[in-house]
Formats: sequence, structure tokens, C-alpha cells
Amino acid sequence: MYTPGASPGRQGMERRSAAPLVFLRQMPPWLIPVLFAVLVFGGLTVRGPAGGILLLLGAVFLGWLAAVSWPRLTPAGRAGRGAVVAVILAGAVFQALR
Repeated sequence: MYTPGASPGRQGMERRSAAPLVFLRQMPPWLIPVLFAVLVFGGLTVRGPAGGILLLLGAVFLGWLAAVSWPRLTPAGRAGRGAVVAVILAGAVFQALR
């Protein structure tokens, strides 16, 4: 379950993430993508700080998933996930300042 040879910090992150991941796994498979899409769509359509907060929540969730899966990703996968999180964060800042 844990990454072999991981640093103590990585092991702690994996330990803290175990319960939320089990909870997410028990959800219907369609629910998480739909909720993420609602956060991003809502964040893009609502102006001001509320839209920025919705996008920020989506970026934090996606960043957490990327961090949990980081050891298994290829360099291209890591770059792609990092770019998506960065774009959503930029959108959050843009929306919050509108």
C-alpha cells in the first residue's frame, strides 16, 4: 500500500491520505468527476472571490490526487498533472480578481 523506500514525509502523507482515499473509493464511480466538474464549472461561471474559491478547491483536490499518485507517474504524467493544477490555480486568481 505504501511506497517502498519512501521518505518519512512521504510515508506520513500516504498514511494521512489512506482514510480519505478509502472513503472516495466507496463513492459511486461517477460522483467524484461530476463534483469536480461542478467545482470547475462553477468557478469559471461565478465572478469574484466565490468563483476563485471554487476553482481553488478544485485545484487543491486535483493537487492532492497528483501528490498521492506521484511515485507511479511517468515524467510526462507528472508534468501534465502539474500543468493542469497550475492552470486551474491561475484561473482561481483571475476569477478572484474579477
